[in-house]
Amino acid sequence: MVATLEIRNLHASVDAEDDLILNGVNLTIRQGEVHALMGPNGSGKSTLANVLMGNPAYVVREGQILLDGEDLLEMEADERSRAGLFLAFQYPVAIPGVTLGNFLRHAINARLKAEDPESKGIPIPQFARMMRQKMSALEIDQSFAGRYLNEGFSGGEKKRAEILQMAVLEPRIAVLDETDSGLDIDALRIVADGVNSLTGPDMGALVITHYQRILNHIKPDFVHVLYGGRIVESGGPALALELEEKGYEWVREKHTMLQAAEA
Repeated sequence: MVATLEIRNLHASVDAEDDLILNGVNLTIRQGEVHALMGPNGSGKSTLANVLMGNPAYVVREGQILLDGEDLLEMEADERSRAGLFLAFQYPVAIPGVTLGNFLRHAINARLKAEDPESKGIPIPQFARMMRQKMSALEIDQSFAGRYLNEGFSGGEKKRAEILQMAVLEPRIAVLDETDSGLDIDALRIVADGVNSLTGPDMGALVITHYQRILNHIKPDFVHVLYGGRIVESGGPALALELEEKGYEWVREKHTMLQAAEA
């Protein structure tokens, strides 16, 4: 069965009394599809990523988020992860004293115990073999697993650690929140290659970005423009090229005129 993430008429804000940041987002992502979400600063892209994963700093005022028909808004963040949703953060947090390897083993064990309370978790030798295989496939040095999570990591290393987490946890739908942020050309290519190796029939992805440059490496099936808290344009890869060439001003002008006409 193909997993489907459905975002229906989603309205959200930071506080129940604040102005809406998301103002009626509608989007469907299926396992095996790559969607790019673009938009100017302040359009709500990172807010959407946080709301999808259940960040308690945001309030959903209206709408639904469904994964295979299950209401994610009724789930805590860890439950959403176990259901098959993954978020690669724009600014990954450092956790001193916790190695990347231990972090991932505990994440896998939490998922196994949620599925079967009697589970004793993944045996350490099995986990070590799996980690070696995943790191080799992503061309990540084996010593990476012994480093404290994101502590002292460069921007590129933090993003590669996120891609390794995605490879190990094998989500059905992954949300990549500005994965290209702060990366130089070489780091961008390495991270994009890792994403490309994981997307396919078993995983769909929502790639959130300001710029077209990452889409030179990660080829989207669909491109969407978020403006004013809602998706206002959708198309294929050519839409991202148009935005790169013209910027977002034409989007602002077009939808300001439409809003005025509706009023």
